[in-house]
Amino acid sequence: MHGMPLGIMMKELVPDRREIPGLEWMEETSSHGAAPPRLAPDSLVYVGLRDIDKDERRFIKALGIKTYTMYDIDHLGIGQVMDRALEHLLSKNPDRPIHLSYDIDAVDPLHAPATGTAVRGGLTWREAHFVAESVAKCGSLASAEIVELNPTLSDGQGASETIDLGHQLVNALMGECIL
Repeated sequence: MHGMPLGIMMKELVPDRREIPGLEWMEETSSHGAAPPRLAPDSLVYVGLRDIDKDERRFIKALGIKTYTMYDIDHLGIGQVMDRALEHLLSKNPDRPIHLSYDIDAVDPLHAPATGTAVRGGLTWREAHFVAESVAKCGSLASAEIVELNPTLSDGQGASETIDLGHQLVNALMGECIL
C-alpha cells in the first residue's frame, strides 16, 4: 500500500512490527527503557489529496486523520487550509517539531510532470509554494523531504521544470520568501 513507511509507524495499523520480517528491531525498547517510537493519527495532516485508493480512504477515515482535499483548497483557499492544518498540528503543543513530507505529485502535472503519479487537478505553482512558505513561517519546521520527484519519467523540459520546482520548494522551506 502507498504510504506504508508511515503506516508502519502507527500502532493502529501495525500493532506488532515484530511480525514483519526484518522490522523486529523497531519494537525494541531503548537502553534508557523508552518505548519504541510511534506516530499518532492526530499528528498527521494531508493537504491536497485528490487521488487515493480504497484502502487509503478507509484507513484515513477510520483513524480520523485530518485531510484537506483539492475540493477543500478550491472552497477555502490554500491560506485557510494551511492555517487550519498548522493549527491542528500545533494545538496540543505549539513548540512541537514538524516534519514535512512534500509529495511533488500533489502539484498539478502542468507544473511538475516528472513524477510517478501525475494526476490533473493538483496544486498550482503558487499554491505549492504557499504550502512550503507557510510551514517555514510557522517556526516549527524541523525537517522536510521532497518525494516522488523522478526526472526519468518526463522529457527533458518536464524533468527540468519539476527539478526546478523542487529546488524552489526546498528554498521556501528554508525560509526564502518575497520579503
